[in-house]
Amino acid sequence: MRVELATEPGDPQHPNEDYASVAVPASGQGGALVLLDGVTPPAENFGCVHTVPWFTARLGGAMLELSVSHRDMTLTEVLAAAISRTADSHRATCDLSHARTPQATVVAARWSEDTVEYLVLSDSVLLLERADGSVHPVRDPRLDELPPAVRERRAAVRALPRGSAERAAAAREYARAVEALRNAEGGFFTAAADPAVATRAVTGSAPRSGIRSLTALTDGAGRWVELFREGSWADCVGLVAEQGPQSLIDRVRAAEAADPDGVARPRGKGRDDAAVIFVVP
Repeated sequence: MRVELATEPGDPQHPNEDYASVAVPASGQGGALVLLDGVTPPAENFGCVHTVPWFTARLGGAMLELSVSHRDMTLTEVLAAAISRTADSHRATCDLSHARTPQATVVAARWSEDTVEYLVLSDSVLLLERADGSVHPVRDPRLDELPPAVRERRAAVRALPRGSAERAAAAREYARAVEALRNAEGGFFTAAADPAVATRAVTGSAPRSGIRSLTALTDGAGRWVELFREGSWADCVGLVAEQGPQSLIDRVRAAEAADPDGVARPRGKGRDDAAVIFVVP
């Protein structure tokens, strides 16, 4: 078994909101990985006295523990239980009904001698490298399928002059339109305080004999493929397998540095937290 991971904050002056961890039982016959991308809250109060890293550490830790100690639970049940456990730990001090209560995207995988199970919620990705060398990305498509009116707002923002008051106002309107779709029907879902959201995740399984490797990426690392178009998902797996997870993050940082203001590749953050887990089960 081979296990490697790397994670790095987008801004060294701010805490990393990503979470990445792997558990391998002493028997070596199975294991689990959990990767979370914490959702950065707006500057104003968001109803919680805790930080996003606090939330991702607790949610991720609970998921990992439940994944390996309760193999009778499905990953959907694991995520639901972990959300409930985390919510209970700060329900008395925080407003968990706030739309921007701490939350995260989720990737989880668990393998045994026979099977690989997986779960993806929101815009992080899990890459399954099959025995024949092909790569299948497991993605939650909801953020790519926002209503046409919202996508039109985004296009309108990008068409306005950079730095203009008109663009800033349009960007605020677009952000409000997207926020209205967070954890709402017809929108997209993240793990926050409602365990029912676990049923919205993309899940599946495959024979372990048919899987060569697993690569989990937060969207800050997936930028190498999805934003900067530096290679395919198969190229991404090949790079990580040959040079390690940190090499992928380094290449993302180089691409971000080459376009710091997002002129060639428009994006919400010039640099983003990035995390990568690579496992050969």
